[in-house]
Amino acid sequence: MRVIAGKYRSRPLRSLRGMDIRPTADRLREALFNVLTAGAPDALAGSVWLDLFAGTGAVGIEALSRGAGQVSFVESSAPAARVVRQNLDSLGIKAGFVVVQAEVLKALKKIDAAGKVDFVFLDPPYEFAEGYRSTLEFLGSAQFVDATTVVIAEHVKRFDPGEKFGALARFRKLVRGDAALSFYRKGEGVQNAAAAEPATP
Repeated sequence: MRVIAGKYRSRPLRSLRGMDIRPTADRLREALFNVLTAGAPDALAGSVWLDLFAGTGAVGIEALSRGAGQVSFVESSAPAARVVRQNLDSLGIKAGFVVVQAEVLKALKKIDAAGKVDFVFLDPPYEFAEGYRSTLEFLGSAQFVDATTVVIAEHVKRFDPGEKFGALARFRKLVRGDAALSFYRKGEGVQNAAAAEPATP
């Protein structure tokens, strides 16, 4: 596992052995950031991120590598939160982040009025369907999520996390192999623009 692009390009990232940690695969992470940057290397400069169910922190670290201004890593597992800190330390990242060891909903309730977030990435354990529903429902009414915030959920292709959660509606679905990314945004008519991309072999 490595950083795909940006300041820390090709630098290795640690994971955990023998635990239920599933880092976002390099290939899927590359596809995610290709969508978000759309060919503009500086598109994420100064952006504010939430990396929920952070695991190893690979997605949030990729965002920092590409110029994000602030990333909050939220992870309930103490060993996983420790790996996030180790990965940040190994890259020499000293600022622009916070690692929160807490259940996701508890952490979100504390930051609900803390200011706008540009991107929210969530990657619950694939079998934890309730984690998708409860987190997306909360984000659908959260004050820090507005019409320009993009919420991305990683999930297996065979599982559909849902189309709409309050004001939050899916506008794009990207499939790569057995994994998929669902993109959500607030606003009327967003669901009518939903589009699914075919799986890539």
